[in-house]
Amino acid sequence: MLGARGGWQALRRCSSLPRAVRLRVREALGAREPADEVKVQGWVRSVRAQKEVLFLHINDGSSLENLQVVADPSLENRDLTFGSAVEVEGKLVKSPHRMQNMELKAETIRVVGPCDTWLFPLKMKERHPLEYVRQFPHLRCRNNTLGSLLRIRSEATAAIHSFFQDNGYVHIHTPIITSNDCEGAGELFQIEASNEAKESAEKTYFFNVPAFLTVSGQLHLEVMAGAFTHVFTFGPTFRAENSQSRRHLAEFYMVEAELSFTENLQDVTQVIEDLVKTATSTVLSRCPRDVELFHKYVAPAQKTKDRLEQMLKNKFVTISYNEAVEILKQASQTFTFKPEWGCDLQTEHEKYLVKHCGEVPLFVINYPYDLKPFYMRDNEDGPQRTVAAVDLLVPGIGELCGGSLREERLPFLESRLQRLGLADTYQWYLDLRKFGSVPHGGFGMGFERYLQYILGVDNIKDVIPFPRFSHSCLL
Repeated sequence: MLGARGGWQALRRCSSLPRAVRLRVREALGAREPADEVKVQGWVRSVRAQKEVLFLHINDGSSLENLQVVADPSLENRDLTFGSAVEVEGKLVKSPHRMQNMELKAETIRVVGPCDTWLFPLKMKERHPLEYVRQFPHLRCRNNTLGSLLRIRSEATAAIHSFFQDNGYVHIHTPIITSNDCEGAGELFQIEASNEAKESAEKTYFFNVPAFLTVSGQLHLEVMAGAFTHVFTFGPTFRAENSQSRRHLAEFYMVEAELSFTENLQDVTQVIEDLVKTATSTVLSRCPRDVELFHKYVAPAQKTKDRLEQMLKNKFVTISYNEAVEILKQASQTFTFKPEWGCDLQTEHEKYLVKHCGEVPLFVINYPYDLKPFYMRDNEDGPQRTVAAVDLLVPGIGELCGGSLREERLPFLESRLQRLGLADTYQWYLDLRKFGSVPHGGFGMGFERYLQYILGVDNIKDVIPFPRFSHSCLL
């Protein structure tokens, strides 16, 4: 048995032995100098055995590009197949291939997890359409397209957080379970404990009141905006719309922000414009190859790259709802829904307006009073009564963001809630106007719609990590 001194010396001798430095594929590809004793772990994307050399391409999700591994044919074994998980140790050397800076000269290859290529639904060197990989929600992240999407989602999420933090916003975690229906549409998922569903004689609630999955964090943000001048949240929201269309999701992420001491709707629209441009610039600079995959191969007909370049160079256009309705009435195009003042804009109207205004993002402001929720500020503008609301419309999508100035005047808010029969339900909301109320405004942006916009993807279900209701069941 070693004494304390002998054990320490043995440990020092062990620690002095050379150990392979673990590199991610992205790090290996970006290395400037060769390196000895390197270890890379990942999944095999292709195997090509020749008489004198064995070529592998491996990927670990850190990059769209694969790392080429060059090995002696003696290292090949039957488990070394497409899809298998491997650990490769060797030397990082300059690659003679003009498309790749570095390659790994393997000394050992260990198959960590084999893959049966006959049963594996994804096939080597096949560009599977999104409709095909959508059938395999548990495996589709191993497809190049979905791998690129997930890296873009990650970078876009980080860019949005950085934008708000760089501009002095406080991040608030708003509740997912709530008793509030912020949108007033009634399209909510109600929550019950499993034993509640079995009780029929006397209805009781887990929280003593009906509880729902949130449709928006806005009202909770407004609470915080009474103590912090700039707040935001970024989290999951849920809508119980009975629709399986290409535009709707039951679960999606929302970016929402509230700005205190804000009396002008232009202050809100400027933050929206800055957010969209900053996040997009960051994604384009940090994920160029991933974005290019979508623009060239997934949605080449959308001309999304040109649209984004035009968006970044130009100021967003602003028109009023009144102007929008007049443009639609004068259009030569026949709409399914006839445009009339007092009616909500449909997707076909929104896309036409964007096209009419030069295919750049378009703010439509000052909507009819009766179209919008109770919390939007009354403009007090005569017979055609409007509220200080704004929607951002973008090419190919339609509405991307919605926002408004909030009604900070207690008499106006009380009057409207009483007419809607909601005064008792929102007494706490009225309290916010009694104690240090200030003019304020805010907005919300659907994250998945934003991804659709910058990538040109037509089906919103193709920009989420896990598609819902695959094979009529949840994963």
